[in-house]
Amino acid sequence: MSPFKAPGTPLLGGIAAAIGASLCCVGPLVLVTLGVGGAWIGTLTALEPYRPLFVTLTLLFLFLAFRRLYRSPASCDADAPCARPATRRRQRLLFWVVSLLLVALLTFPYYGVYLLD
Repeated sequence: MSPFKAPGTPLLGGIAAAIGASLCCVGPLVLVTLGVGGAWIGTLTALEPYRPLFVTLTLLFLFLAFRRLYRSPASCDADAPCARPATRRRQRLLFWVVSLLLVALLTFPYYGVYLLD
């Protein structure tokens, strides 16, 4: 089986891309929360030019995960874990939890201004 056809690959890819997309705005906030201060935190914008790429990758991986969970038929052996309804339910629940978290991270630059004032 190809590593890209594993059941959790699109979801894990979406998580990694969202973390990359949110590093430019959440990273300094985490540093401040940990007690690191100083005016230089405002200049930590090295990854900002790559944000559109990371956002696009995040949305692409979320779309692939959604398609795998809801659109494509499950093709697996009868005794495989993917054949159990409880497993599919857990995967869908995890997908929606992660999707909500990713939306919160991706939209942070828009509502973070109000939280940090």
